[in-house]
Amino acid sequence: RVKLREVGLFADGVAVEQIGKHNFDVIKECVDGVITVSIDELCAAVKDIFEDTRVLSEPAGALALAGLKKYASKISNKRLLAISSGANVNFERLSYIVERSEIGENREKLLSIKIPEKPGSFLKLSKIFGRSQITEFNYRLSDQSIANVLVGIKTENEEAFKKLKYKLSHNKFKFTDLTKNQISNDHLRHMVGGHKSIFSEKDSERLFRCQFPVRPGALVGFLKDFGAKWNISLFHYRNLGAAFANVLIGIEDKVKDSSALDKHLKSLDYSFIEETENGAYKEFLK
Repeated sequence: RVKLREVGLFADGVAVEQIGKHNFDVIKECVDGVITVSIDELCAAVKDIFEDTRVLSEPAGALALAGLKKYASKISNKRLLAISSGANVNFERLSYIVERSEIGENREKLLSIKIPEKPGSFLKLSKIFGRSQITEFNYRLSDQSIANVLVGIKTENEEAFKKLKYKLSHNKFKFTDLTKNQISNDHLRHMVGGHKSIFSEKDSERLFRCQFPVRPGALVGFLKDFGAKWNISLFHYRNLGAAFANVLIGIEDKVKDSSALDKHLKSLDYSFIEETENGAYKEFLK
């Protein structure tokens, strides 16, 4: 009987350091094989159970279904059964389960994409995504010539993702797939940002927040409306399932008269609220 050096507590109902002696004796006689699953696959199983039955299972209760889904991908023409037991889920865990279930279902991809640091680059990149649903779009000015953008995007299947990667490569965008990078999923997507680069003119940046509707093509529409006259120096967007998404946008306004940018923003079909004097922005982002 193997003794684990460490035990994850996410599925606490099955979090044991070492299997019991009597349990192990039964398993040796009755079980043909063992399947392991990731936490993301476990979250996807919790979501499947809820969507099919409107029952909210705890992670350990959905473990059998997660394993069955993995087993079912390797066989065909068989009826399969998984027993779901346990609904003792902590409310605090729900947001984590929702976020990671898309990755567990292999429907959300996380990409790091390099774009030229110049006005209009965001729009050109967004057009490649077309009407695909963008779940996340994070960027902070850090270099004079190249910008790194963290993009979350929903894809229907692997074939659709392959087509997207081909379009990015065909349009000369260099990218890295971070979907299965644990640090990216656990930390990086929540940490993108920081102070402006020393290469930029600090006093020229103005910060705004606004909302736009969550629907396919909304990000492209937003960037088209914004135009390419002003350079975007900060952009944070995260789709959390609401009807509207909150966007934080930094704009380099190098013209002495700020009224031109104000007039342009007022002409758009979005409600911009300036936050340039916000204390949190000054301490952590400016």
